[in-house]
Amino acid sequence: MELTFDHLHYIAIEGVIGAGKTSLAHLLQQRLGGRLFLEEFEENPFLEDFYRDPEHYAFQTQIYFLLSRFRQQEEIKQYDLFEKRIIADYMFVKDRIFATLNLNEKELALYDMLARILEKRVVKPDLAIYLKASTKRLMRNIQRRSRPYERYITEEYIDSLNKLYDEFFWNYSDTPLLIINTENIDFVNYENHFEQIVVEISKHRKGKKLVNFNLDKGLL
Repeated sequence: MELTFDHLHYIAIEGVIGAGKTSLAHLLQQRLGGRLFLEEFEENPFLEDFYRDPEHYAFQTQIYFLLSRFRQQEEIKQYDLFEKRIIADYMFVKDRIFATLNLNEKELALYDMLARILEKRVVKPDLAIYLKASTKRLMRNIQRRSRPYERYITEEYIDSLNKLYDEFFWNYSDTPLLIINTENIDFVNYENHFEQIVVEISKHRKGKKLVNFNLDKGLL
C-alpha cells in the first residue's frame, strides 16, 4: 500500500508530560520532512519553581507559556504551509488544560480574557495526534529521563492532568484527530511500531479515531 501525506501540511502532537510527543515529532520529521516546531518549555524561568511550589508560581508559569506558545504560533502562521510541512510537538489549545488544573478562579478568569484574544489568531493543524498513556507509564518515562526541573512532579499531579487530557480529547472536534494508545508500544526503540503509526497517519482524513495496537498481530 502506497502511503500519501500530501494532505498534511501541519501535524501537531499532544499528550501529557512524558507521553513521547517530542520523540514522535523528531521521528516524523525524519520520515516526512518539513520543519520542526518544538515547545520551548526549558526557557520558562518559573517552571522549576512551579513544580516545587505550584500555588505560588502557577500564574506566572502559565502566562509565560501562553505568550511563548503564541509567539511560535505567529511563526507558523507566517510559514508557507502549502510549500513545506510543519510538525509540532504541542497544540496551542493544550495551554487551557494546564490553566484549568493549575489556576485559581480569579487567575483563570484573567487568563481566559487573554487566551480568548490570542486563540483567534492561531492556525489549526491538519491533523492532531494525541498520545494516550496511563499515569504509571507517564511517571516511568518522566523518571527515566531525569530532567532536573521535573524532579518535583508528583504522581497525583500527572494523574489529574491525564484525566483532563482524556476528557479534552474525547470531546475534541476542531480537526481530524488520531488518539494513539501508547501503553503497549515503543515507537522510539522499535521501528515497526513507529511505522504502524505512520500508516495510521496516512490513512486518517477526518473525524476521530482511537488506535489500539494488537500485540498478538506481531507488532512487538
